[in-house]
Amino acid sequence: MKTNSSRLLAVAALLSGYACCVLLAQAPLDADALLARLQQAAEPPTPPTEWQSRIPTPEELNAFRVKQVEAAIQAADIAGEFIMRFPMHAKAAEVREQRYQMLGSAVRRGDKSRLEQLEKLEGDLIADPKKTPEEKFRLRMQGVDRKAGLKQAEGMAAMLEEFEKGARLLQKEFPDRKEVFEMLYAVAMRSEGPKAVALAKEIAASGADAQVKEAAAALLKKSERLGKALDIKFTALDGRKVDLAKLKGKVVLIDFWATWCGPCVAEIPAMKAAYEKLNPKGFEIIGISLDDDKAALTAMVKQKQLPWPQFFESEKDENRFAKQYDISSIPAMWLVDKQGNLVETNAREGLEKKVERLLAEK
Repeated sequence: MKTNSSRLLAVAALLSGYACCVLLAQAPLDADALLARLQQAAEPPTPPTEWQSRIPTPEELNAFRVKQVEAAIQAADIAGEFIMRFPMHAKAAEVREQRYQMLGSAVRRGDKSRLEQLEKLEGDLIADPKKTPEEKFRLRMQGVDRKAGLKQAEGMAAMLEEFEKGARLLQKEFPDRKEVFEMLYAVAMRSEGPKAVALAKEIAASGADAQVKEAAAALLKKSERLGKALDIKFTALDGRKVDLAKLKGKVVLIDFWATWCGPCVAEIPAMKAAYEKLNPKGFEIIGISLDDDKAALTAMVKQKQLPWPQFFESEKDENRFAKQYDISSIPAMWLVDKQGNLVETNAREGLEKKVERLLAEK
């Protein structure tokens, strides 16, 4: 027979919005046992060991992401059950934080079904009088990052707009936090033209940390290169002679990358698709590898069947083109038009369409 306490627990779980798995036929776990269960559930799924020797397919990555979401939700629900049953426990606040992180993990990976729960919990945490200004700021930062991420389907421009809007609100709420300038720099480095210049100038003249101000100054310097020719000439990894000046009449992508850079490798399929489609029409790619391991680069080029030339500096030397052009983060994908001038320093978003537009120019 089901006990009254079991019925009440089931009803409370439903009313609270937590999708807790309450087994009515079993006695509920005590606090220590539930904490142990939470600790076990909170361990993230481990990627297959075979991925250490090969790059997973998009389908495999998506399946693993689903697995991560399911694990995060399970842990969040266990945390929710603990908070509901043991609200006065010494570790209740810690578990509430853990639930927040688990829900955030699920939402970031695409499960919006828990967004409402996450936002309510975030609001409760920010309103908690026990939270320090530092803790509240970190919570608000996470919220800004999440809201921008939720705009991903609308494109990079929408994400940047949302992220900057959130950064500006933080700037008003926490005027002394220098981290806001780092957020604005993140927007600037992914923007183009007057927008990037205006943000970089604002940061360079602000009270930001010296390193951020230097990065903003480098960004201004990079923006000054737009509309001008680049001096790139070298002997490629496979012995080909490369001279950008001799490629006038073609549209050229300069890809600053490395085999150890996950986002760089993730761009390869889109680059290959654009190359295969548009190379016959005058599209070329030049790879500038920041690797310090020649064997790793050679293996990647062979494995991915990359047809374009690759620049590799000696293992002992700093990449001279990365230094010359102030490359502070990768992937960095630049586009050069048919006149040989740099016209784009953020070519990742919509690469194929950008190349087609440049190829259509007279």
